[in-house]
Amino acid sequence: MATKLFKLAIDAVTTTDTAINPAVESYFYELSEDQRTGGTVTIPATEFTDDAGNVMTGNLTPVTTDNGYYLLFINGVLQQTSLYTVSGDGSQVVITDADTVPVGAPITLVVTNFAPVSDSDTTVTT
Repeated sequence: MATKLFKLAIDAVTTTDTAINPAVESYFYELSEDQRTGGTVTIPATEFTDDAGNVMTGNLTPVTTDNGYYLLFINGVLQQTSLYTVSGDGSQVVITDADTVPVGAPITLVVTNFAPVSDSDTTVTT
């Protein structure tokens, strides 16, 4: 009997559902002159108010590594990330080159974190 090569015929279909689950929090502050030192503004977390108008009693929500980001708006204008830093524990926001920001300017910090969840189903037919 001659040698015969058998080939397997497999067909598979995979369906993946992903939910990104964004969590967005906003914090608000109105610039006061006493927060400015030189051209730098340092705002402690306890100077911000949250979305409900409550004064913060603790730290701001930090971003999740590789799954979150900050956006900072001054007078409604989005700022480049190189112009501000948020401390790792969320205890303060430091804005550099802020000597031209007028007193009373609204400052908004938006914190967005994602908690993605994926579920895959594979159906194999032979």
